[in-house]
Amino acid sequence: MNELLQCSPEVQAALAEDRPVVALESTVISHGLRWPQNFETALALESTVREQGAVPATVAVLDGQLKAGLAAAELEHLARLGPAAVKCSSRDLPFVLQSGRSGATTVAATLRVAAMAGIRVFATGGIGGVHRGAGSSFDISADLQELARTPVAVVSAGPKAILDLSLTSEYLETHGVPVIGYRTDELPAFYTRHSGIAVDQRLDHPSEIAAVLRLHWQLGLFGVLVANPVPEGMALDGDSIEGSIAAATMEAQQGGISGKQLTPWLLSRLEQLTEGRSAETNVALIVNNARLGAEIAVALSGRQ
Repeated sequence: MNELLQCSPEVQAALAEDRPVVALESTVISHGLRWPQNFETALALESTVREQGAVPATVAVLDGQLKAGLAAAELEHLARLGPAAVKCSSRDLPFVLQSGRSGATTVAATLRVAAMAGIRVFATGGIGGVHRGAGSSFDISADLQELARTPVAVVSAGPKAILDLSLTSEYLETHGVPVIGYRTDELPAFYTRHSGIAVDQRLDHPSEIAAVLRLHWQLGLFGVLVANPVPEGMALDGDSIEGSIAAATMEAQQGGISGKQLTPWLLSRLEQLTEGRSAETNVALIVNNARLGAEIAVALSGRQ
């Protein structure tokens, strides 16, 4: 175990006994949702993972200590901190550790920590990707490069809908990251189930995904994206959400909002424009991903 990383006793025991573990990110707690919904969602994610027979490992930095696996009190502390917690991508981790501050980990940072711990499955809401207008801004999330070089499977509802999904798909292909569609032939678009962009392979059972992951890593390859569509009853209308995204994106450009502030600002603005429906869908899809992530982790461990 890396000396920089402190795993909870539960996570440490599960890893030592080769039991299934699922990593969970923490920016959804601090920057994606508001109190108390963020704390309730964090507990629901961990409960969902446990219901499927796996151990949850929520990742964060607390008082300068990198952690995988948080106690309920630590989850509550992070949830109450909210945006006051540093939003940590991979490159931010050394500075937050050195300063003794607390931070929430993005997909990229959570991937890095999961690999340090030896956790092979990570469930999140949506991954970052190529932003709209990246041809001039060059705004591409570090999530993509971390996924391309880290041997961890990421279960998500596709890239966040605020992104350029077509360019994100092209980027993943260029960097050798396969996209598996779970019971779908196309890349889900976070709030909606359809994008019109084909996945590399459709697989309909967690055991099939686990079998492919074993072969993938035996070949010395790295990250895999498992695309799990939002539950049908919670999907938003495609035209309506696209209109809201376009409006929010324009407002962000006019306000000069960019960098790591852009995604949480857009998600917050979408919540306002959709009168809370986008946040409800966000919670539903991340819980759905936690469930599938746990099922894949259990299949990987051979404990079905």
